[in-house]
Amino acid sequence: MPLLNKVRTAASGGSGGDTATRSLSRLRSALTLFFALDGFLFAGWVVRIPAVKEQTGASAGDLGLALLGVSAGAVVTMTLTGRLCRRYGSHAVAVATAVLLSLSVALPALTRSPLALGLVLLVFGAAYGGINVAMNSAAVDVVTALRRPVMPSFHAAFSLGGMLGAGLGGLLAGSLSPTAHLLGLTVVGLALTGAAGPVLLRHPSPAPPEALLSPSPAPGTRPDAPAPRRTVLVFGLIALCTAYGEGALADWGALHLTQDLHAHPGVAAAGYSVFALTMTAGRLSGTALLERLGQTRTLVAGGATAAAGMLLGALAPTVWAALLGFAVTGLGLANIFPVAVARAGALAGPGGVATASTLGYGGMLLGPPSIGFLADRFSLPTALTTVAALAAGAAVMGYLARDAKAARTV
Repeated sequence: MPLLNKVRTAASGGSGGDTATRSLSRLRSALTLFFALDGFLFAGWVVRIPAVKEQTGASAGDLGLALLGVSAGAVVTMTLTGRLCRRYGSHAVAVATAVLLSLSVALPALTRSPLALGLVLLVFGAAYGGINVAMNSAAVDVVTALRRPVMPSFHAAFSLGGMLGAGLGGLLAGSLSPTAHLLGLTVVGLALTGAAGPVLLRHPSPAPPEALLSPSPAPGTRPDAPAPRRTVLVFGLIALCTAYGEGALADWGALHLTQDLHAHPGVAAAGYSVFALTMTAGRLSGTALLERLGQTRTLVAGGATAAAGMLLGALAPTVWAALLGFAVTGLGLANIFPVAVARAGALAGPGGVATASTLGYGGMLLGPPSIGFLADRFSLPTALTTVAALAAGAAVMGYLARDAKAARTV
């Protein structure tokens, strides 16, 4: 494998160091583009949901059932993608699922009934779940080879892609039909996959230099034995706690501002935008933060910050204090999910990434209905404090898992 030979030469101080560095740099750039593309395509679909609802004649209940197709397809595929990555390589799976995601994003606009919409969203959800596991698995390998905690930068690209996709979709909504818009997304997705995909396909997943230089294991040892599943599940639960907060604020933040604090609709709409902006900013600075604090301190500090921010956001008596709380929550949650996925991947490879991603996605699905149930039983501000509770739980779990070590090299 040429790349591994170059890494070996670089690790030994030979002339292949520059080549290996360039290869890793190209891999990182290509993966960053894939993360941005994922967020861009998903956000582009989300902003056209109202138009597709009208086009299919779906009721609110019909639309809710159809949208479950995305969740069902994603969760099922996430549980399988880890095996596909081990068999075919995370790079090949990432490229294949990027093509499928680009093609399937156009399908909802071609449907004329809620049933057809639900069926095509199964395909879209399967592609979305698959590319998330494959990309994160590939990113874990790059992070390990670089020996720098750059995972948050990949997730920042996803957030930036989502913001661009949503903003562009909003601008085009008045002038383009859903069919034209989503077909345009297909063209953009295939073009970007065609540009970045060959980089992934030409280069195998990099191995860290220490893995290439380490002596052979003693007879009877198992260097590739998987990490305890319980430890991987802990990081999956940490990811769940983060995604729960994202889902809750996306669906209930604006309603809290209007219903409980009587905010103007325009100000209320800015609630999630403030949260998303600070989360993106936090991820852009995540590598520097991880290099300064380390993974455990970042998890603990992030969870504690998010808990304090969400208590302010949920219980503040004024709109502006609540918006400040949302902003602080975004900063706190920003790097917890990337770190949790990276740790799970370092412990158990693609299977660990699949476990953490599945639990994390489950948390995003669990958040909105849980908040709704608790709001009916108690109140919406009280329900939103569960975001703070889970963020604090993530901080505690991150501290307790501080000594987890990878039992295999990825």
